[in-house]
Amino acid sequence: MDIIFIRDLRIDTVIGIYAWERSIRQTIRLDLEMATDIARAAASDRIEDTLNYKAVAKRVIAFVEQSEFQLVETLAERIADLVRSEFPVPWLRLTLNKGGAVRGAQGVGVIIERGTRD
Repeated sequence: MDIIFIRDLRIDTVIGIYAWERSIRQTIRLDLEMATDIARAAASDRIEDTLNYKAVAKRVIAFVEQSEFQLVETLAERIADLVRSEFPVPWLRLTLNKGGAVRGAQGVGVIIERGTRD
């Protein structure tokens, strides 16, 4: 199994349970690791033979920017569902960081893994 990753993808969205959070946009940070097999792409040197990380990032950005979830858990789960249903990704690990949510902490959030690793 090979992994294609996206690190520190920053997206502004409405996220939170408090009234003041519902009236502003906050920046969340995502790390995404996605299982794939890069052998065919390495042999052909063609983007069509690999998982296109730019397409994944653009789709995730569009989704997150339009979302208005209360919990980071819900947002993380929905992103994982979206990636696995729209792209050939049998397994992923997603880290969602909502910086500034806890005083004194650089960030808080969730790490989830979905699917099957070979």
